[in-house]
Amino acid sequence: MSTGYDRVMAEPEHDSPLAEALARVGDRWTLLVVEALLAGPRRFNDLLGQIPGIAPNILSERLKRLEREALLVARPYSERPPRAAYQLTAEGRELAGALRLLAHWGARHTDPADTPRHPACGTPIEARWYCPTCDQLLDSEPRHAEMHFV
Repeated sequence: MSTGYDRVMAEPEHDSPLAEALARVGDRWTLLVVEALLAGPRRFNDLLGQIPGIAPNILSERLKRLEREALLVARPYSERPPRAAYQLTAEGRELAGALRLLAHWGARHTDPADTPRHPACGTPIEARWYCPTCDQLLDSEPRHAEMHFV
């Protein structure tokens, strides 16, 4: 039985930027691996300990996939046995903002006490769309019809 995720993964061309992103990092384990690597380079066993519930074969496959996608690099530190430390590339580190937004959304819908708050006043922090070229903050999330991906 095919899932929607399988279809996205099998299609060579994607209809939207979201479909493209999902094709590269669209599963739970991959996003958790990226989150674990945001703090800096990690060895395989460190990642196993940091990501509860992930099986070693799944972690190995996700690391290889992220390396193929140029989102991380494996830096060997031992030849016998072969071992590596894994580190996000600049492109991989760009996922931090998306992960923060997903975590923020998850916190709002599970435990509002976990929602990030402004340290000075305690108000929940909101993500906003901002254009650095025009130095403008948009009032609301732009609709796809108004937004152009380049």
